[in-house]
Amino acid sequence: MALDEGLVDWVREALEPAGSVTMRRMMGGATLYLDGAAFAIVTSDGVLRFKADAETDARWDAAGCDRFTYQFANGRIGTMNYRRAPDDVYDDADTLREWAGLAIAAGQRAPKKKPKKR
Repeated sequence: MALDEGLVDWVREALEPAGSVTMRRMMGGATLYLDGAAFAIVTSDGVLRFKADAETDARWDAAGCDRFTYQFANGRIGTMNYRRAPDDVYDDADTLREWAGLAIAAGQRAPKKKPKKR
């Protein structure tokens, strides 16, 4: 499937008051950044997932937002600490901003990646 550009545009528009949302394509989807901090992914099947961490996991769990899982070629299952967005973020900008705020904070708390050695 192709990247859902409309969903990315919706997130950009809803979060415009908070800062500049940029995107980097990856494996049919995209990683979304707000002012340089990764806070969400849009998967190739058009699902928005927000970054979570130990501080926010309980809130995501209470809302029934499952973790992002994927399968390796050898059948092993991997997970990433990105949570499925609640259904109402797709049509309510205030709700999107509320949940994205948790994800943006988690992205800002995440350790910075070290630059690659040349």
